[in-house]
Amino acid sequence: MKLIKKNSLNDPSSSCTEEVPEEITEKDRESFFHIVSIDLSKEQIDQVTTPALVLPHQNDIMAVHWHPEFVPMDLIEQRVNATFPNRKTELIIPTQHNVLMSYGEYSGVEVDCYSRSFNRKVQLLLHFKTANLGDATVLRAALEHTRKYRASQLFDFIHTIITPIGERIDAAARETGADEQLIHFVTLYTTKINTLLEENLDSIPRDNVKNKLLRNFFNTLREDYGNSYINRVQAFLKAVKVEVKKHFSPKYFFRTSEIIEEARSLGAGIVIPHPEQFWPILLAEYDVDGYEVWNPQSREFTDFLISTVIKKNKHLPLSARRHLVFTGDDTHMGEKVKPPDEQDVQKAAREIGVQPVWDDLSIRKKLIVAQMDKHNVIEDYMARLVG
Repeated sequence: MKLIKKNSLNDPSSSCTEEVPEEITEKDRESFFHIVSIDLSKEQIDQVTTPALVLPHQNDIMAVHWHPEFVPMDLIEQRVNATFPNRKTELIIPTQHNVLMSYGEYSGVEVDCYSRSFNRKVQLLLHFKTANLGDATVLRAALEHTRKYRASQLFDFIHTIITPIGERIDAAARETGADEQLIHFVTLYTTKINTLLEENLDSIPRDNVKNKLLRNFFNTLREDYGNSYINRVQAFLKAVKVEVKKHFSPKYFFRTSEIIEEARSLGAGIVIPHPEQFWPILLAEYDVDGYEVWNPQSREFTDFLISTVIKKNKHLPLSARRHLVFTGDDTHMGEKVKPPDEQDVQKAAREIGVQPVWDDLSIRKKLIVAQMDKHNVIEDYMARLVG
């Protein structure tokens, strides 16, 4: 099977072709170890610590849904300090997927759960005073189980391609128009990735054992095969991933009620992020502190979600704590250290603590009447986290 190299893509009259070597080359190894590395260069450190915008007039900062990934927390703190030089009140809590992490005196995690009543995977944001986590053995074990199970999706993704699982590959090919040559190309390189993973799994940072490893590796091939061809590859990979996720059972996650019970025993605050992705959770009577009503990828129903929270509060017993509204910037700090041409533009634009919805005049009016402007929510939630 022969594949057109970049020089022949740039020159339609060229007949230059070159077979993709089936063996793992030194360049393959260099690319693989580059994308799984968590070491930052001086240039990458500067990218992290130098924010894209400075907001000197922001007094109240709330960031309770964001992902440090592999970026050191001290560098993240420098970025936050530079972004909000004059802040007076802050509540900043990291929420890595299924891994507890700390920032200042608070810790947090975004955990995958299974809601049996409506048969869906859901997610919870758990927030803690770090001092309350001394006896979190059960929670940490549950999170580690969940992290490993979620990571196993990468191996199912790889298995689907290199085995292959015909119906999944065929569905992805129909969706994207991928031909036999492209599928062969993807299979060959995915086989190499699988071998490198098996050889080095124990030394690879665990946060990098996830689906995006394939996407990132194929991006390193752009110089050799051109953007147009690799864009087609990425479209096919994305379609395969969709097929894999359709068959990924959520039943091996801990039940939502189990995670809530364990978290509450440790004095946690609990927030449901982007609930419009699994609407039935709005009807479930889970013991939570509130709902995320805005997120960069979840903006369409903000007004409706705020109204829903307000209505829920009207029907609570007088002794019950009200539900709060939250916003999440959903920043992924790993995106900040990528070369600009490899960044997901929308994700790269997100900033910890930057949620423009709080300044929307119609939203602010509704929140003021409900006594849930940003300052009030911060103070109320911080009081709950004292434990």
